[in-house]
Amino acid sequence: MPGGAGRPRVRMTGAQRRQQLLDVGREVFAQRGYDGTSIEELAARADVSKPVVYEHFGGKEGLYTLVVDREMQRLLDRFTAALAAGGSPRELLERAALVLLDYIEEDTDGFRVLTRDSPAGGSPDGCASLIGEVARKVEHVLGAQFSVRGQDPELAELHSQALVGMVALVGQWWLERRSPGKEQVAAHLVDLAYDGLARLRPPPGAP
Repeated sequence: MPGGAGRPRVRMTGAQRRQQLLDVGREVFAQRGYDGTSIEELAARADVSKPVVYEHFGGKEGLYTLVVDREMQRLLDRFTAALAAGGSPRELLERAALVLLDYIEEDTDGFRVLTRDSPAGGSPDGCASLIGEVARKVEHVLGAQFSVRGQDPELAELHSQALVGMVALVGQWWLERRSPGKEQVAAHLVDLAYDGLARLRPPPGAP
């Protein structure tokens, strides 16, 4: 059956078509953002009719939500594997920073989707959700260090949010420059965070 511009249309199973639409959606949302993306363009890029997109996802927001969910899971799986490998707290934090920088370098479209605009009143903001989920992965590392240093371990949540947010923001800057190297960037970020942790003031009333 001929497709657009005289090209033969590739026949796919339902699962293959769904995967293709997710891949196309990631690319288009990364380039144009949610508001700048239309069902017409998504369908054209995938060489399908608009009803096919609606059939699989119910509309643009449904596709966007699944693209964001898939990217977050991919990144969180990387963090889980990196932190499970063990090491000193400093090594774990540096490895976590490198995981995010690796993702930015290797899956740039996915990172752009997670840090761009989301539908107003619709799906939760990708970047905010990403920061929160990743921060929970490193919170236990900081919590252990807080206890060792006589700090309130409940403050680990605040500092893990700050650390991951800092890495995500610097990652957006590094994406456009790619200099210095990501290993240097990760080391500088962890130096800043870890040395700051070492100099935290004692809690009020502490001896």
